[in-house]
Amino acid sequence: MTTRIVIGDDHPLVQAALQSALSSVLPDLEIIPCQSLDEILAAVPDRIAEIDLILLDLTMPGVQGFAALFILLAQFPTVPVAIISARQDAATIRRAIAYGASGYIPKSLGLPAMAEAITRILGGEIWMPPNIGGRGSVQSEDVELAARAASLSAQQLRILAMIVDGKLNKQIAGELGIAEQTVKGHVSTILRKLDVGSRTQAAVLAERLAFGR
Repeated sequence: MTTRIVIGDDHPLVQAALQSALSSVLPDLEIIPCQSLDEILAAVPDRIAEIDLILLDLTMPGVQGFAALFILLAQFPTVPVAIISARQDAATIRRAIAYGASGYIPKSLGLPAMAEAITRILGGEIWMPPNIGGRGSVQSEDVELAARAASLSAQQLRILAMIVDGKLNKQIAGELGIAEQTVKGHVSTILRKLDVGSRTQAAVLAERLAFGR
């Protein structure tokens, strides 16, 4: 049976190295390379039943931080998403797992160790470096806030990330190719679901979730 993995990373060398490492342990492997969140969102829908895992870098064109993780989990709730990142501080790793990632793989790992970690994630494990503690170190307020953010649709999460970037409704509408009135409706829903009264408050909460870092 073919294993299909989406690699969301804008560095071709990382893509090539991961494919080489994974091919040694998964001989029947198909890699679907994507260099941005938009490419992932375009590639997955038509093949969602076939894809076993999405590997996601935290810093890709178009969106930064955990925003992409929330968006992918909302858009494709049946597909596991694991983070692969140069960031390896314990707080970021614990947050990723608490927010729903199926694993967190630092890029500092050797390729054989990366391949083993990915194989274990494919087997259903939640994998992170063994020297990192569990979910308990993430503040309960952040976990509750993440649950509120997870109630947003993928489109609403994209709009929230753009609000964090300081974009106005007209700019958001232009970038997403939707009517400004539609954006206004989504913003109203975002404020209600996050239980805040303004775009500024919504941006503050999103920044607390590290949407832009």
